[in-house]
Amino acid sequence: MHDPAVHNKPRIAISACLTGHNVRYNGGHKSSDLCRTQLEEHFEWTTVCPEMAIGLGVPRDPIRLVGDPEHPEVVGTRNPGLDYTSPLREYGKQMAAELDDICGYIFMQKSPSCGLERVKVYQDNGHPAINGGRGAYAQAFCELRPDLPVEEEGRLHDPVLRENFISRVYAYADWQHLLEEGVSRHALLAFHARYKYLLMANNPQAYRTLGRMLGTMSKDDDPDVIAPRYFSELMQALRRRASRGTHSNVLQHLSGYFKNALTPADKAELQTLIGQYQQGIVPLIVPLTLLKHHLRNHPDPYLLQQAYLQPHPERLGLRNAV
Repeated sequence: MHDPAVHNKPRIAISACLTGHNVRYNGGHKSSDLCRTQLEEHFEWTTVCPEMAIGLGVPRDPIRLVGDPEHPEVVGTRNPGLDYTSPLREYGKQMAAELDDICGYIFMQKSPSCGLERVKVYQDNGHPAINGGRGAYAQAFCELRPDLPVEEEGRLHDPVLRENFISRVYAYADWQHLLEEGVSRHALLAFHARYKYLLMANNPQAYRTLGRMLGTMSKDDDPDVIAPRYFSELMQALRRRASRGTHSNVLQHLSGYFKNALTPADKAELQTLIGQYQQGIVPLIVPLTLLKHHLRNHPDPYLLQQAYLQPHPERLGLRNAV
């Protein structure tokens, strides 16, 4: 079965305060139990603190976003005359270029440098704007790395968001492996075949669009031109979260491969579990485990390679809660 753990551990950039580094303005940290106990054994961390990197010490006066939520400036809270917008944005651009071996990034939420969304942007009246903004460093970084899976630590406590993010990290790592081996028409088609059912679960519409993109590729088309476009669209598509409805649809497709192999009782049991999953009675791992059991007894080469059946190492247990 497709196993994302066969390659080296994917490298993920992470806000340094989340791994216990005392880099916050008050000399403390925001150590994340989730990252350090559940994720650490599966990933290599690259820790980054943009505020330290641009020369702000510890402890330091806090900073905050002010002005237009779409294009906020970063200033000192106590001394608004100190403007850190350009240094943080420049460091974001620098890191976007330098961190070429990462497959994802976990940012510290609510941070005026690292927050991805809904960071408070203060107005002249002293109150935050209704719409929050993005941290200056994160904004500059993400503009240059739109395909990279990124998430805030706070949002990773939602099991569906966590499973989605980690699936994308392993897909990104898988693509980097393809690039190392060399892009060819065959490699592109094989990659897409592996991700067929994961795409169908996350984004049925993109599944059809990307299938057409590769289906109309002729022998004269340059795969080096098509590959970046394909991958960008794939990564955007995988950002959409799968629902119980789309997962159930994929489970029905997969069960169809066994229609001639299973007894009526086995088929009925599988249908019952898919129905219970769709109704929210059992988690995804339950029907999937039974499907994998039948796949071991009745191997199908096409199904065995599907990323959907194993988008991340089983020991992460990410599908026990979705």
